[in-house]
Amino acid sequence: MHVVITGANRGIGQALLSRYHSRGDQVTGTSRAGGDYAKLDVTDVAAQKAFAEQMTDQPVDLLVCNAGVYLDKGHDLDAGYPAQMWADTFAANVTGVFLTVQSLLPNLRLAESAKIAIISSQMASHTRAPGGSYIYRASKAAVLNVGRNLSTELQPEGIAVGIYHPGWVSTDMGGAIAPTTVDQSADGLVARFDELDMSSTGCFRTFDGADHPY
Repeated sequence: MHVVITGANRGIGQALLSRYHSRGDQVTGTSRAGGDYAKLDVTDVAAQKAFAEQMTDQPVDLLVCNAGVYLDKGHDLDAGYPAQMWADTFAANVTGVFLTVQSLLPNLRLAESAKIAIISSQMASHTRAPGGSYIYRASKAAVLNVGRNLSTELQPEGIAVGIYHPGWVSTDMGGAIAPTTVDQSADGLVARFDELDMSSTGCFRTFDGADHPY
């Protein structure tokens, strides 16, 4: 199986990459900086084109759209959330996911039963609206919507799409007090991706297997 993981240079993405490597899958991990990973800034159209050209004729069985940012943590409603931060967050968390799927559609279509896994968050759900983190919440809600629509449009082609909450994970993004470890999240997500098929396409699930309300 060939797995492509965006944002694989740290945190959950890196843990996922390690697990797929360990079980013998072919893995292409990306990062903005390149280095030991394939170079891809998901927000950059030219970078997307260059990456797609490198992937020409390679089937992709699983695309994990993991790259993302959380720039507005701790911002104050009265004076925070500048306009550029909205643009930068949506470019990475929403547009970047769509561009990556669009760029790799030819590769997904080469696989026998391709899957797309989109990392969103429970903060996308309208059932969790305590205020704060307006930009991040809105971006994750938007990418949840993107994933749901992709699942409908790609269903006739047999490409399954799942959207996932990885847990509140103890990473640079999640913070030290987060209750879920990177290993717990990655183990759960791998299991969720394995079980994704056409019968569950469009699902919004937590890393530990629960269906999350939209």
